Amino acid sequence: MTEPKIQIKHLYKIFGKTPEKVLPLVRDEGMGKDELLEKTNHVLGVNDVSLDIWPKQIQVVMGLSGSGKSTLIRHINRLIEPTGGEVIIDGEDVLAMNQTQLRELRRNKMSMVFQKFALLPHRTIRENVGYGLEIQGVGEDEIARRAQHWIDRVGLTGYEDHYPGHLSGGMQQRVGLARGLATDADILLMDEAFSALDPLIRFDMQSILLELQNELHKTIVFITHDLDEALRLGDNIAILRDGAMVQQGDAQDIVLHPADDYIRDFIKDINRAKVIQLRALAKPLEPGETPPEVPHFPANTRLEDALLPMSQAPGQEVLVDGTDGALLGRASLSDAIRALHE
Repeated sequence: MTEPKIQIKHLYKIFGKTPEKVLPLVRDEGMGKDELLEKTNHVLGVNDVSLDIWPKQIQVVMGLSGSGKSTLIRHINRLIEPTGGEVIIDGEDVLAMNQTQLRELRRNKMSMVFQKFALLPHRTIRENVGYGLEIQGVGEDEIARRAQHWIDRVGLTGYEDHYPGHLSGGMQQRVGLARGLATDADILLMDEAFSALDPLIRFDMQSILLELQNELHKTIVFITHDLDEALRLGDNIAILRDGAMVQQGDAQDIVLHPADDYIRDFIKDINRAKVIQLRALAKPLEPGETPPEVPHFPANTRLEDALLPMSQAPGQEVLVDGTDGALLGRASLSDAIRALHE
């Protein structure tokens, strides 16, 4: 069985003068963020978060400002030291690594793409994209070849000798993405990577990321405060509030089975027809039941594409096929309409 690529276990982060001393108040007595700040002048950043992140998937971590999502991602490459808990990558305890091991982890196993691009203004686009390879000690010819490859892949051919200040925000973020991919790291950490972009450019960058992921199959941890972005990108979504995990699951779980009012408030304005897929509605046939003669649809068909065919199908239902071609079950128009209005 496949093991998680990254395991976060009972992670705590408290900011203040003596975080270790106040940790028992949170861990053992259940003190919350507001009470901790009022009584101890310490800030609770991450509160007992456990999360398995699986290989070759996009794990989205989302929440409002102050929810702890950016703090959490910085524990994965130990830019922040935790107050308690574990971070395991490929079976290795990141918190037990010495500085040499940690440096190798950051250089070779993971890359990070930031919200503010973090490009070097005095270096050309080619030099920015190749910077991580330079740190790895890769030869000049190989750096040039790989940098050009990723510049081409993100659609910046012809801008190699320009400087970041000559490029728009969307183009600069493409440079950041190309730099992150050029090192061929297994893990890509993306902290609000597209949040500073205009909506149309943001959608375009999401499309580029999904296209590249279909080819590269990286393990991506993507931080966002935007639910539409989370639902579009995430194979799995974890939602934080006040540093604690409120709910995790795929887009279907989040939309159809919200854990509490906080999640319900998050999802109330989304276009459910663009999110809910037929696989979420499929009901298995009874043992020995002959499948009805109705149209078949792939499990990942969204309701916006299925409603009209369902309304025209015999009995207003369709059959749903899994990715392996096996029959998952049947889905009816009435179930689809109910799912849209729950």
